[in-house]
Amino acid sequence: MAHSSAVEVDVAVIGAGQAGLSAAYHLQRRGLAPGTGFVVLDANDGPGGAWRHRWDSLTLGSAHGIHDLPRFPLGTPDPREPASSVVSRYYGAYEQEFGLQVQRPVRALTVTEAGTDRLLVATDHGSWLARAVINATGTWDKPHWPRYPGQESFSGTQLHTRDFTNAGDFAGRRVLVVGGGTSAVQFLLQLHDAGAGTVWSTRRPPEFTRTPFDAEWGRDVEQQVSERTRAGLPPLSVVAATKLPLTTQYRQGIDDGVLVSRGPLARFTRTGVVFADGSTAELDTVLWATGFRASLDHLAPLRLRGPGGGIRMDGPQVAGRPQLFLVGYGESSSTLGATRAGRAAATAALELLTGSSAPTRPAEPSRSGS
Repeated sequence: MAHSSAVEVDVAVIGAGQAGLSAAYHLQRRGLAPGTGFVVLDANDGPGGAWRHRWDSLTLGSAHGIHDLPRFPLGTPDPREPASSVVSRYYGAYEQEFGLQVQRPVRALTVTEAGTDRLLVATDHGSWLARAVINATGTWDKPHWPRYPGQESFSGTQLHTRDFTNAGDFAGRRVLVVGGGTSAVQFLLQLHDAGAGTVWSTRRPPEFTRTPFDAEWGRDVEQQVSERTRAGLPPLSVVAATKLPLTTQYRQGIDDGVLVSRGPLARFTRTGVVFADGSTAELDTVLWATGFRASLDHLAPLRLRGPGGGIRMDGPQVAGRPQLFLVGYGESSSTLGATRAGRAAATAALELLTGSSAPTRPAEPSRSGS
């Protein structure tokens, strides 16, 4: 089948977040030229990946932070500055420094097979025919909304983490936060400080840990997630693998009764909820801090999901699909994991192109002004 209108490249990188930029850097370092040897496609209007959409009260001091991109340290930003601004500026500077020529806003619509050795990436702004595709689309576009009996009859407001902007918007309201992760905990503390009446619901009792969130901890978490994705199972939620750090702030929240879960939900009423233990709460708002799923709808034509509901992985490579790599998925969903997975995917993609496992000759990417 001819694809005369498609631009031919060796590698198409879909997504310009942490994983996509890392992959692009290493592709360039190993000898591919931006725009011709590889292309980076990003659906956002500007740099920053999912971080550019985060609420203003989220700072790098309150988040887990981000890992440095290759050969371009972040430095020490103002801990009071919104993470969305810090990361957008950092990623934008990185793209410019190494001349990565990110194409945006370009949203991938479908990835399909084009013969035996090509994948066709169709977007809302043209198509690319690639010998390998590194998918780095993250999760931000796929918020997870659980379903409960009576939910549609609830007369209050429901919103997801993705829609949150400012805790001050909820002053004086009765707010239920649903979810057991770090975002839920941060929302509860912010909402309480802003004058909202808060209630917390989790499916399981919250698990706090004194384990330091260091490199060894990160490797342990990645190993847990890797075991699932290699078996073709859906990745665990972050908190299921990491637990919650028992910081001084969180300990105070527990002592104040803010970070105390009422347990799982059973159903909704018109004006509130009923918990599994039979207790009730009258509410104005429900904030679903229930996480995200991998944003992979454009890969649906490839029929990647197996009987276990997940995609069976071999490192960053989709098992049985040597031309396709998923970074920022499963074990590489943390920023440290994403940076490493970008490098691993780029290396494996170059090995695929050259037809051997011998490394291509490294060439440092040119930096602007050098």
